[in-house]
Amino acid sequence: MEPASNPAPLIVHGLEEKLPLGTALLVGVQHVAAMVVGTITPPLLLANALKFSADDTARFVSIALLSSALGALLQCRRRGPLGCGLLSVTGTSFAFMGPLTQAWHAGGLAMMLGMSCCVAPVQMALAPLVGRLRGFFTPLVSGSIVLLIGVSLIPTAFFGLATPLQAGGSPWPGVGAGAVVLAIVILAQASGRAWARVAGVALGIAAGCAVCAAFGGLHAPAGGAAGWLVVPRWLPHGFAFSWSLVLPFAFIYFISSLEAMGDMTATAQLSGLKTDGDEHWRRLSGGVLADGATCTVAALFGGFPSTTYAQNNGVIQITGVASRRVGYVIAVILAVLGLVPGVGRAVTALPPPVLGALALLLFGLVAVSGLRLILAQGLGQREGVIVALVLGVGLGLPTQPSLVAKIPEILRPLFESGISAGGLTAITLNAVWREHRYGR
Repeated sequence: MEPASNPAPLIVHGLEEKLPLGTALLVGVQHVAAMVVGTITPPLLLANALKFSADDTARFVSIALLSSALGALLQCRRRGPLGCGLLSVTGTSFAFMGPLTQAWHAGGLAMMLGMSCCVAPVQMALAPLVGRLRGFFTPLVSGSIVLLIGVSLIPTAFFGLATPLQAGGSPWPGVGAGAVVLAIVILAQASGRAWARVAGVALGIAAGCAVCAAFGGLHAPAGGAAGWLVVPRWLPHGFAFSWSLVLPFAFIYFISSLEAMGDMTATAQLSGLKTDGDEHWRRLSGGVLADGATCTVAALFGGFPSTTYAQNNGVIQITGVASRRVGYVIAVILAVLGLVPGVGRAVTALPPPVLGALALLLFGLVAVSGLRLILAQGLGQREGVIVALVLGVGLGLPTQPSLVAKIPEILRPLFESGISAGGLTAITLNAVWREHRYGR
């Protein structure tokens, strides 16, 4: 294992360590619980907004889970230039909802999937250049992006946490269930025992579900239109292309690459690895290439673009397990969820307050990961100003949709997402404001 270049949380199981099957399953289930709702939510939102049929919606959810399984396998396995070789997990990206909606209006599902597939090579073409662009993607830039990702996602956790357990009921029983989840996880962390850290999230989820059940808030999963088994089909909705949509999709693929690089840098830091040097940049290059390959394959089988997820870094921090071999278990679990819709529906039937409490903790830990990366470089006057402006732009601009609407349409996708706007701010300021030691 490579030596660590900055402090990381105590690791119970390292990157290359082999785990007992029971331990790997326990950790894998916690990773899936952390990201499965985020993975299926974009296709569900698109289905609701664009009025997809029930059968199409069910299939989009299944393909999203299967794409996540493929992405996790490619990232963790790392063969040749493909994959980062870290415990990284991928899921459907929210950032593409704008361009996908544009494509729908231009040509329906065929255009949505055709553009997703045809423009994904932009990400794969960027991968070999990652190492040459390292001057632009410093720990300050990566850390600022990861910090912004975590901070911007935290409010979404409260939507689940404050959801009433029963329609029209009080939100407080759900808040209480969420508090139980957090209390169990904190006690597990404070115990100082390795087994408690590994099992903490699972124990918290079980306790939260028990509280929800006591208040009548644990319900059987809803039925679905899909059959017992989903069989992926090649180009199920046809294929279409429009040059006018290339730039919006390319912008978001570029921003998705920036997010992925920040997330993978945080994963490397949490795994006790160096976050500089040639080996680190080869990992990032392989990770970006794997994301592009996953997006391409997903589109060919009727799925939407994906990206490396940040919340799984929170699970690494909580459990202390960084072994990439857990990724194989995660891939199998996600594949089962995708192939057998009934199993996936059971997982997504977890009460919203339980998932909200888990998300609150994990997104907060994502922000902490970004802060660690920033502190690894040192937080002087220059760095402080840059981080402040990244947070200001990234958190403030999305609150002003009327201002964003005035931006030329070709550039608007860059600013509709706070993360992309903040990421561009970080890159630009880091490039034009050169470091001077006397400013520290």
